[in-house]
Amino acid sequence: MKADVLIHPSWLAALALMLTAAPAAAATIEVTIDKLVFSPATIDAKVGDTIEWVNKDVIAHTATVKGGWEVMIPPKKSASLTLKAAGAVDYFCRFHPNMKGHLDVSP
Repeated sequence: MKADVLIHPSWLAALALMLTAAPAAAATIEVTIDKLVFSPATIDAKVGDTIEWVNKDVIAHTATVKGGWEVMIPPKKSASLTLKAAGAVDYFCRFHPNMKGHLDVSP
């Protein structure tokens, strides 16, 4: 038995609106720490994205924003931070100040 399906035009309009209005999924962006270097050193991200620092060194590091946040990254482990605000920030390792990175966070 064949059934006829009637799709009302307003349903199609509502579906199209939901698909176009849906926010983009947040991303996880990996930053590797190896031999006292953040790689990549510059990151473009969006509010809601997560930065995951993966420490391949045998010593601890931090990702520190002066007057802002700090993420402790133990040796041979990872740590992450979800970005909550737009803006550009420079970060560094509190233990090794020559280690530097930059985040450009868009809304």
